[in-house]
Amino acid sequence: MLEIKTPVLGESVAEATVAKWHKKAGEGVKKDELLVELETDKVTLEVNAADNGVLESISADTGASVVVGQTLGFIKAGAAASTPAAPPANSNKKDEVKAAPTAKAAQQSLGIESSGPAARKIAAETGVDTSKIEGTGKDGRITKGDILEAGNKKQEIANNSQSTVKADREVRVKMTKLRQTIAKRLKESQNTAAMLTTFNEVDMTNSMKMRSEFNEQFQATYGVKLGFMSLFTKAAVQALKELPAVNAEIAGDEIVYKNYYDVGIAVGTEQGLVVPVVRDCDTKNFADIEKEIGRLAKLARDGKLSMTDLTGGTFTITNGGIYGSMLSTPIINPPQVGIMGLHNIVKRAVVMPDGSIQARDMMYIALSYDHRIIDGREAVTFLVRVKQLIEDPRRLVLGV
Repeated sequence: MLEIKTPVLGESVAEATVAKWHKKAGEGVKKDELLVELETDKVTLEVNAADNGVLESISADTGASVVVGQTLGFIKAGAAASTPAAPPANSNKKDEVKAAPTAKAAQQSLGIESSGPAARKIAAETGVDTSKIEGTGKDGRITKGDILEAGNKKQEIANNSQSTVKADREVRVKMTKLRQTIAKRLKESQNTAAMLTTFNEVDMTNSMKMRSEFNEQFQATYGVKLGFMSLFTKAAVQALKELPAVNAEIAGDEIVYKNYYDVGIAVGTEQGLVVPVVRDCDTKNFADIEKEIGRLAKLARDGKLSMTDLTGGTFTITNGGIYGSMLSTPIINPPQVGIMGLHNIVKRAVVMPDGSIQARDMMYIALSYDHRIIDGREAVTFLVRVKQLIEDPRRLVLGV
């Protein structure tokens, strides 16, 4: 009998949730076949069969919390799955005859006509069907209390019926560990950081023109499309070098300035938002960044990001524009102190320096920052610098 155990979940992660069993007890399994998925607050892990056999039993059902080394179930190595037995030919049973309910002696009601004026008045006001009420008064007369009690029961039945109808139109699903962690971290960020957001707009016309002219040649040379994320990542790195406070973090009563540029790229998945990190963006060219973003995004969508992929970022970029967002105030990803939000590109009428009005491809950008260590001057200057670099992408190549 082989024991299925919870594997090591990652650095500083001790607990996981059983997300889904892909096999049922009694089913045959093959070596290395996926048995169960475990979900942590960061990633989804797959547990595979160690040998051929039968899944003998499951010790941790879907939704259960498990720790490293805990038993998830057992495999009977070398066994074959049993075939379910066919039902007996004469499996139809005659319906059992239910015993007749015992007769209940009840005092015959004399009807509402024999009741007092107060009872008749209450009956008229409430609309209670008095023919179904057994009176508790003298000689079986219906009292005011009988009518009020029947009215209360009627209202209770109506309320329960409404609740049942509403419940039939609702679906309750337990939050995944990833979603719980997202909620917790975002709320912690709001409660901890003195968060403020500043905005600017970028004329994307020249960058779009460059991309259109060189995308085919770029793809032929490097095997990847030229996207805007690499442009904004390189622009952000240049601005971070000039404004180091935006690339810092607070540790107790100290400010930690970082001379490396590990940029987190927010990726939306079916499981929730994750932020894998592109390392050393200052040393990578546009193609390297595009390839790494593509690799990490695929791992994120497949739920196969490692803890290393998700930790250690110094700054984050999130692109709500791919969903059509015009403007937003992104929330800082702690312990970072800055996050830049990109939005959709829309043609707008723009007054040019020569006074002419042209239709230009415009994007709003945002920087949410921790005002505890970043002043407004630095935040605004950061976005102005990004704006300059994107509006004239030659600056990115020349570093000016």
